[in-house]
Amino acid sequence: MSLVWIILGLLLLVIGGEFLVRSSVALSFKLNISRMVIGMTVVSFATSAPELLVSLNAALTGSPAIAINNVIGSNIANIGLVLGITALVSSIAVDKSFYKLNWPAMMLFSIALYFFLSNDNQLSSIEGLILFVALIAFLFILIRVAKKDVVVEAVDESLAIVSNFKILIWLFIGAIALYFGSEWLVEGAKELATALGVSDAVIAATVIAIGTSVPELAASVIAAVKKEKALSLGNLIGSNIFNIGSVLGLTSIIKTIEVTEASILSRDIYWMLAFALVLIPLIMIPKRFQISRYKGLLLVVGYGAFIFLAFKS
Repeated sequence: MSLVWIILGLLLLVIGGEFLVRSSVALSFKLNISRMVIGMTVVSFATSAPELLVSLNAALTGSPAIAINNVIGSNIANIGLVLGITALVSSIAVDKSFYKLNWPAMMLFSIALYFFLSNDNQLSSIEGLILFVALIAFLFILIRVAKKDVVVEAVDESLAIVSNFKILIWLFIGAIALYFGSEWLVEGAKELATALGVSDAVIAATVIAIGTSVPELAASVIAAVKKEKALSLGNLIGSNIFNIGSVLGLTSIIKTIEVTEASILSRDIYWMLAFALVLIPLIMIPKRFQISRYKGLLLVVGYGAFIFLAFKS
C-alpha cells in the first residue's frame, strides 16, 4: 500500500506543479512582467513547489530526514540520472554560463549547506534566510547577465491571453494537488521505509528523489531527442541551486530542520558534493565543453553505485 501512496503522491505533485507553473506564468503576463524574468524566476520557483511542499510537510510532521534528503537526493539525481541519461541520448554542449556562473554558484550553495548542517546538526531559520537571500542575489546577477551568456528557458506565450477565472481555477487545482500529493508521498515514504527496514533518509534520497526528478528527466530527454539548442546544462544545474536556496531555505525559515540521520552528513551530502565537483573534469577532459555519451554513462553508473550503497548500508 505504501507504493500506491507514493505513486499517487508523485502523480498529484506532477499535476499540481504543472497547474501552478501555468497559472503563475499567466498571472505574470497579467502583471506585465517580462518573458525573460518569468522564465528565470517565476517558472523556476513554481517548478520547485513540489519539492518545497514535500520538505515542508516532512519537517512539520516530524520527519526532518525526508526534508533534507529530498533535496540532497534530488541534486544527486539531477546530475547522475537526469544529466547522465540525457547525455546518453545526445551529447550536450556546455555554454559559458555554466563554468562562469552556474557551477560556481551551485558549489557555493552546496558547500554552504554542508557547513550549516555539520556546524550544529541543524538548518536554522537564520541559515535558511541566508540561503534564500543568496538565491535572490543569484537571480539578480543571472538576470543582469542573461542578455550576454545565459540561455533563458522558453515561456509559453499562449498563456498571456488566459482569463482571470481560468488562472484562479488553475491555482486552486495546483494548490489542492500539491497539498495532497505531498501528504501522500511523505506518508507512503514512511511506510515504505518501515516495510524495507531502512531509514526515512534512504527512501527520501532514492525513491522520492527519483520520483520528483522524473518530469525534469522527461523534458530533458525530449529536448535532446529533438536536438533543441535551448537545452542548457546551466539551466539543468540551476535547479540544484533552487533546491537548496528555495526549498531548504524557505522550509527552515518556517521550521528549523534537524539532522536526525547520521548518514546524511557521513555519506549522502558527500555524494552530492562529489557529483557537483566531477562536472568540471568531465567537461574539460578529453573533449572540452561537451558532455558526451560515454561521460553520460559514467554519471549513470556513478548514480547506480550511490543507489546500491544507500540500500546496502
